[in-house]
Amino acid sequence: MTIRDYLISTAQQITTSAGTDSSPVAFRRQQFLEMMGLETLLPYEQRGLVPYTVTGIVERSTYRIVKLYYESLPQLYVTANLYVPTSGGVGGKFPAVLYVCGHADTQKVHYQEHPRRFAELGFACLVVETVQLGEVRGHHHGCYREGWWHWYSRGYTPGGVELLNGIRGLDLLAQRAEVDPERLGVTGISGGGAVSWYVGAADERVKVCAPVCGTATLASHIADRTIDGHCDCMWWNNIYGWDLADVGALVAPRPLMIASANRDEIFTIHSIRKVHSQLRPIYAQLGAEENLHLIETPGGHSYHERSRCDIFSLFVKHLQGKEVPPDAIGDADLTPENQETEETLKVFANGALPDDRTATIQDTFVTLFSPPKIANQAEIAQVRAETLEKLRTKTFRAFPENPPGLEVQREFEYCMDSSEGYRFAYTSEEGWRLHANLFLTTNAPQPAPTVLVLRSPQEGRRDSERFVSGLPSQVAKVVAELRGIGDTAWGQELQWHIRRAAAWTGRTIASMRVWDTLRALEAVRTLPEVDSSAISIAARGEMAVIALYAALLDGNIRTLYLHHPPPTQDTPSQPDGSGEAIEMLACLKMTDLPHVAGLLCPTEIVLVGAPPDTYLWAETLYRTLGVPEKFRRVEHL
Repeated sequence: MTIRDYLISTAQQITTSAGTDSSPVAFRRQQFLEMMGLETLLPYEQRGLVPYTVTGIVERSTYRIVKLYYESLPQLYVTANLYVPTSGGVGGKFPAVLYVCGHADTQKVHYQEHPRRFAELGFACLVVETVQLGEVRGHHHGCYREGWWHWYSRGYTPGGVELLNGIRGLDLLAQRAEVDPERLGVTGISGGGAVSWYVGAADERVKVCAPVCGTATLASHIADRTIDGHCDCMWWNNIYGWDLADVGALVAPRPLMIASANRDEIFTIHSIRKVHSQLRPIYAQLGAEENLHLIETPGGHSYHERSRCDIFSLFVKHLQGKEVPPDAIGDADLTPENQETEETLKVFANGALPDDRTATIQDTFVTLFSPPKIANQAEIAQVRAETLEKLRTKTFRAFPENPPGLEVQREFEYCMDSSEGYRFAYTSEEGWRLHANLFLTTNAPQPAPTVLVLRSPQEGRRDSERFVSGLPSQVAKVVAELRGIGDTAWGQELQWHIRRAAAWTGRTIASMRVWDTLRALEAVRTLPEVDSSAISIAARGEMAVIALYAALLDGNIRTLYLHHPPPTQDTPSQPDGSGEAIEMLACLKMTDLPHVAGLLCPTEIVLVGAPPDTYLWAETLYRTLGVPEKFRRVEHL
């Protein structure tokens, strides 16, 4: 099996099961908020009013444009234009639409025909800019372009920021005197299509939802490689293994119109139809089949007159109670001479505010783990158990529930100089046969204490063997090749794709290798030459991360030999996907490498070379718990 085969198969399994979870809606919605980094979001009644500032008003014959910015978090300023009809409404109040922008430059300028047409039809419409391409420029392309792969470890997605900004945009609409808070809708295209799904799923105040060109299955994203064209905001931290139909199930039974182009290069039409077909039985079960719509338009990734008019008609029906067919509703005015200029719609006349957090929100949006104070064995046992429970149910949730048999098979034997051994294979996961080599000094006592050595990606032929050559001769060495190393290695040209695709399916290269290590330990313990009660692990660089987590999960490792372990998982890698692939989904909400090392106490830890200062926390903990000799630093083995 190749890594692409595996990820395609995994994504297909997730897609096949999408929309079938029967857990309570409130429970599923909280899971979704957690995957978006918003698990601590307060209920609407407890959030308080949205602070906002009006910077100007543009008067037109039938509507006015209120230029404003609001704070979705303190000093996270969202630039927006609010279009309000000058007359009409019920009791002076209008139904309102949140328009969320896609990945177009000068966003509220580029998409202005939509809020304008909504205003002409009797809606208040708030068009909200993103943190990436609004007046203040932040970042959506962290993993995609910047090499900020630690976003996955943080449990961060820019889609979570856009979701929060959208929810607070609804809050702002609800507190405006001219808006009826009981009649709210959301729509947008592309990235705005994705955020329309998010807001509709997360906020029950949304009465009608219309994502445009923002729909596809996970299976398509991976198999068709449309993921390679997508921004990081287009998916969530998929610790619970969701697909888009699971998100759509949270919108049901409210009116939902999926509008998409039939030749979109990043949202394939077959996958759009699949999402719709998966939602149909959900809507049918809720007695709301008439509320689910699929509109296919000709051409590539863009609006079409039909998608615009169908959406206008849908919103008029469900938010105004009027039946106006799409062919009679009237399209938006797209003529260039009738568009407002960028200067007219600009919110910040003198540039961004000095305390604006937009450019750095990714650094503070998610609350990261902070090491607790541990004073005794009882406390470390409790913290260890709590951490393991969180890791198993979140970061490592994708581990196989019913793994296949190990099928350990000795492939050939050898002897050289003063050692002997054999190469063997074992099954890590369905479709994955991995290899390892056992080396044992001739005439050494058996069963022998054993060190499992984790080969590093792209290492030299005998690098691992040389690393542990200084260990005592009576110690057996098993050198293992985990996924992506040795026989199962993939080319570096795939690394960027694999790191993103794996994360979208709820795992990472590092978490898969942790599983492989656990299975390797199982396999090693079946070998007659091995003392199963005396197994250690040795690893270098990024593989030291794998060793630390595997040791914690295994719970029966004698010694860890770690050469140049990374100081933290909260660190970037390389934009092209090369570099240390040490990210694990949301792990930094629960732990970090020095904390994992500390929780292994009293397992012996030997740090080789010049270890980072971050491990002083673990070393201090070993000292506090009375076993300083178990935490050692050496220049070499």
